Amino acid sequence: MRMIIVGLTATALLAACSEEPAPKPAEDTRADALQPGEYEFTATVDSVRSTDNTTPATNMKVAAKGEETEKVRVCVAKDGAIDPLIFAEAGDKCTPSSSYMRGGRMSLQFNCNRAKRGQLTQLVDGNFTATSFDAKVITSSYFAGSGDYAMTRTLTGQRVGDCPAAQPATGAAANASAAAAGPGPEDAPAAPAQ
Repeated sequence: MRMIIVGLTATALLAACSEEPAPKPAEDTRADALQPGEYEFTATVDSVRSTDNTTPATNMKVAAKGEETEKVRVCVAKDGAIDPLIFAEAGDKCTPSSSYMRGGRMSLQFNCNRAKRGQLTQLVDGNFTATSFDAKVITSSYFAGSGDYAMTRTLTGQRVGDCPAAQPATGAAANASAAAAGPGPEDAPAAPAQ
């Protein structure tokens, strides 16, 4: 018992003698919105697995070891919102069902529809500063036919400047989802003509 009291007393004295204040958290980690502008981002497919024991109906593939992920540029709107299509595959139509971006934290959910296939959900969980973001994207499909899959991706983005004067939003989104795409099954939908 005496050893415990002596140990606690020594610990208390050492703590009281310390003159260094506790470090403050960095201010830029608690942003309430992304700064508008052009962002360069990468999307890396971490895993794809069938959930119905058939070939997954996606063009996105896990990158081979050492393979570099293509960098794609997209614009973030004046309200700090990220276009939901950067989280989806080319041709998917997505609408937000839940959105939270505050204090450096992002939690987004999108309900998507893929032509001739059916429904998907995109769950986005990550962190952001005023000029960068990183997130995990979990995709789950609920198709009418075969090809259901679960996929996990990592997205990272960094602001690189102001947006070009005239960039069509759909073109940027198509480029973004094509960045992680590879050759897919023959029955996977193609990107719509622009």
